[in-house]
Amino acid sequence: MENGAAQPVIVAIDGPSGTGKSSTSKAVAAQLGLSYLDTGAQYRAITWWMVNNGIDIEDPTAVAAVAGKPDIVSGTDPQGPTITVDGVDVAVPIREQDVTSKVSAVSAVPEVRARITELQRTIASSADGGIVVEGRDIGTTVLPDADLKIFLTASPEARAARRSGELKGADLHTTREALIKRDAADAGRKTSPLAKAGDAVEVDTTDLTLQQVIECVVTLVEEKRAAK
Repeated sequence: MENGAAQPVIVAIDGPSGTGKSSTSKAVAAQLGLSYLDTGAQYRAITWWMVNNGIDIEDPTAVAAVAGKPDIVSGTDPQGPTITVDGVDVAVPIREQDVTSKVSAVSAVPEVRARITELQRTIASSADGGIVVEGRDIGTTVLPDADLKIFLTASPEARAARRSGELKGADLHTTREALIKRDAADAGRKTSPLAKAGDAVEVDTTDLTLQQVIECVVTLVEEKRAAK
């Protein structure tokens, strides 16, 4: 591009919980002046709505029937991402255990994934200058034509330690078991399972500091931009 302006770039960052995905994605987006989307928050938001409206989470037919009802709006500023459901700020309640324990079941319903995937594609395509989208099926399903796909991994022990730190004092063994269970649910679902795209760059964050991971991803994005 003329005048040295950076090319718009769509970056997909996938991987399981506890790999540093959110912290990395937000920091990279902020550093490079890109928009940011936490797709997991959208699945949490629709799960929160289901719980609040008394929908039987264990009944996929009931969940599917109302998947289109809640109005979910995601703010894409990496410095302060927001999420509302029907105009209500749900940034805090969607992180509570009641939602966390149910999000895999809700996310597995095809109608829910179709609804949220459409929402994600709309946000990504309308982002000025580019966007970093983080989730579990972005590179494989949501944005298969993303300019750059990154898959973050880490050992279960490292991930559990990070999550325990985030959850302030949570039992390490319990956290590790919960992560492994969530991995199995996300990787095993029929619709858009957690998987590494064939053309994704894998970054193992086990022995890296957050800053090292951020620097690695920023370099990958800058190289991709330069090659466009």
